[in-house]
Amino acid sequence: MSGEPTDTGLLGGGPTGTVYCTHLDTPVGQLLLTADPDGALTSLSVPGQKGGRTVLDGWRHDPGPFRAAADQLAAYFAGELKEFQLPLRPSGTDFRQRVWAALDAVPYGATATYGEIAARIGASRTAVRAVGGAIGANPLLIVRPCHRVIGANGSMTGYAGGIERKIRLLTLEGVLP
Repeated sequence: MSGEPTDTGLLGGGPTGTVYCTHLDTPVGQLLLTADPDGALTSLSVPGQKGGRTVLDGWRHDPGPFRAAADQLAAYFAGELKEFQLPLRPSGTDFRQRVWAALDAVPYGATATYGEIAARIGASRTAVRAVGGAIGANPLLIVRPCHRVIGANGSMTGYAGGIERKIRLLTLEGVLP
């Protein structure tokens, strides 16, 4: 062994298994960002997030790999950035990866329903619950905009970061007054 810290396999660590992490203060709370050795984001968690990440022994605290993410998040929260341009490398099944890619197609200032996301990936209407599960497992909150997915009746449902944060993000984007 090289003596390099390894992750649990959940975050898609790179060839050495090193996981870099940093905390970032934002208007929606302190975010925990993780990245692989190549600097690609593997997760972005908010405090109290259902299924959110926590720092593990052996992770390297280093803000260096996160400078672009920090700058883009600051611009997003200032209302100056509508689309993130960051290398992402979340770990998930093929189905989840397809759902997460469909989230990327929901533009700033717009919303989509769970059924619409299912249709975008060619899933049947009966797969909407599985699509909801994949959206709920999105490890890249804010950057991969699962907050833009709403219930078929327009309700603010199912956000792992909490409904209050979902409402704040959609208000920032001009979807809500």
